[in-house]
Amino acid sequence: MNAKSTKQEDVATTATLLGKKAGNIPTPPAITEHGNAKVVAIFNQKGGVGKTTTTINLGASLAEMGRRVLLVDFDPQGGLSLGLGVNAHSLPLEQTVYYALMTPTANVDSIVLKSAVPGLDFLPANRDLGTAETTLGAEIGGQQYLKRALGSLRDYYDVILIDCQPTMGQLTINALVAADEVIVPLQCEYFALHGFIELKGNLDKVKNFLNPNLKLIGILATMYDKKTSHNRQVLERILEQFPQDVFETIIAKTIRFPETTVVGEPITTYATSSGGAASYRRLARELIARGGAR
Repeated sequence: MNAKSTKQEDVATTATLLGKKAGNIPTPPAITEHGNAKVVAIFNQKGGVGKTTTTINLGASLAEMGRRVLLVDFDPQGGLSLGLGVNAHSLPLEQTVYYALMTPTANVDSIVLKSAVPGLDFLPANRDLGTAETTLGAEIGGQQYLKRALGSLRDYYDVILIDCQPTMGQLTINALVAADEVIVPLQCEYFALHGFIELKGNLDKVKNFLNPNLKLIGILATMYDKKTSHNRQVLERILEQFPQDVFETIIAKTIRFPETTVVGEPITTYATSSGGAASYRRLARELIARGGAR
């Protein structure tokens, strides 16, 4: 099953939304030396906003640009793994991120799986990861476990993207402690805007008490429907309140994204010339331009 689109669709941007010309983001130069990875957590406390979709497709777009990319499935539902064609719920404990997280002597390299996209690898997760919530909270230094597990991998990869679960629990705190930066996918709905204010407060607490280097690299408008005035009004409100924090690139709603989950591959290979693929490629260039990736 494949859907190689031949028609290049327009890419929505916050600039065009406001009647301005979108900035031209050039293709970044190739990397000659790899390693010293930037770690970026993809997080929102609300589910269904496009976290996993963003992690997979942003990662695939960065890999297309010659970056070595590692995706970390850090949600017990295992959605990222499934989106890359692996049902991690059938994997034994020793082959998942849970084992890397809870076993200091684990050979994390042996758990990393290759995706079908050259340069794009991932650490799979299954429901076993959910049992870590209680353990991490009871352990001294439990908030540092993921940072420790990723330590040796940072020397090989250029970018590590963590797909967080949609709750502010111990797993998410681990991800935020391990991260250099955070991307917040935000659905263009009224209640999502209010939820972001609470989320921003939690990010500030992590920054103040656990990870002083943590930085919000950008808010990403997702599931945008240009035909809906409500979506436009909410996005305008977001831009008014957080003008420096919003990515110019907007991810529009499309049937292509659910289709990619079924086939287990990124939109950049499933519908390579689609608007969705073009949007995530533009987001990858914008992230690098912002310094959020190498």
